[in-house]
Amino acid sequence: MWGISHAGFDAILLAISYVPHRHSVQSMAPSSAALSPYDNGALRAALPGLLLAVLTLLFGFGLGVVFGLNEEAITSRLAASAAAAPDSVYHGDAIAIKAVLGKSWTYMQRAHLHAGSLGTAAIALTVIVLLLGARPMVLRAISLGLGAGGLGYAIFWVWAGARAPGLGSTGAAKESLAWLAIPSSGLVVASTSAVAVLLLTAMLQRPSTAR
Repeated sequence: MWGISHAGFDAILLAISYVPHRHSVQSMAPSSAALSPYDNGALRAALPGLLLAVLTLLFGFGLGVVFGLNEEAITSRLAASAAAAPDSVYHGDAIAIKAVLGKSWTYMQRAHLHAGSLGTAAIALTVIVLLLGARPMVLRAISLGLGAGGLGYAIFWVWAGARAPGLGSTGAAKESLAWLAIPSSGLVVASTSAVAVLLLTAMLQRPSTAR
């Protein structure tokens, strides 16, 4: 019939039998809802803090790039700030100016190091709390404390280094920014302590036994 042999007709029927049905294709398609991480309430609670932690890392990376490419320009700017300070600040003491400039540059480098370490620690500790199965509100509070505290503390160091030459000492610069340093460092310490408490609580809990 129509020039098709029995063997050819059987081959066509066999090919048709392997075409998946519509419902089979739909079942094979991945479910976006099942694969979406935003359906995890705990993960969503940690996202703001994780974002701040990543921004802290980027801040540290940015400082490293800026320092590497513009070290001479930055140190010259610090020296100009010291030269513009009133005579009553240094009283013409070149040794004092040199000491403050050296500490100011050290403070800026310290900001770079703190941003990298605190950003990394914030991400790691947040993941630990997430794995411990803490409540979303607890997880969000800890992650925000770690992220905001780390970012604020890194900004404090670079800001103190920039302000010190004009004020005459790094001590005066730190005192002028105590409003930023104390809350930021407090958030980091408090949040880290909370993670330690959660770990200790998890260690002391008796494992559940199947009945």
